[in-house]
Amino acid sequence: MYERNTNMHSPSPLPEDEHPKMYLYQRIVAAKIFIDKYFHQKIDLQDLSEQACLSKYHFLRSFKNAYGKSPHQYLTQVRMSASKEYLKIGIPVTEVCGLVGFESIPSFIHLFKKNTGVSPDVFRQNHLNQEKSMTQSPLSYIPSCFAINNGWNK
Repeated sequence: MYERNTNMHSPSPLPEDEHPKMYLYQRIVAAKIFIDKYFHQKIDLQDLSEQACLSKYHFLRSFKNAYGKSPHQYLTQVRMSASKEYLKIGIPVTEVCGLVGFESIPSFIHLFKKNTGVSPDVFRQNHLNQEKSMTQSPLSYIPSCFAINNGWNK
């Protein structure tokens, strides 16, 4: 942090590395990292704006400008991504719901289906079926461009 010069006659410019836009971006990134680390906990706009040391509305506008989505949309994306990974390793839907920060199983299922097009149970079953298929016929999962370039014919 820099110190402000209170002498009106000889103001000192900001150091190059503390340019106001860069400082704002660093605050926004800190809030994004906070989401990435604590997505499984209850997080609201107030928590994030405090993390960034900005007013809620300034933070909201700045975050959306930097990442192209609201903090809530980003939090949902992180939670959905984590829930897919948990489902792939066989953790039950009810447990995944709590692990990724949802308090209501129906709202989790609804949001999961809205984001993926299928329910968490169907997602997990599709993944298990794909793994089984890959185990039974692994060569069918080799990209054709790789097979052609290496002289393999399907």
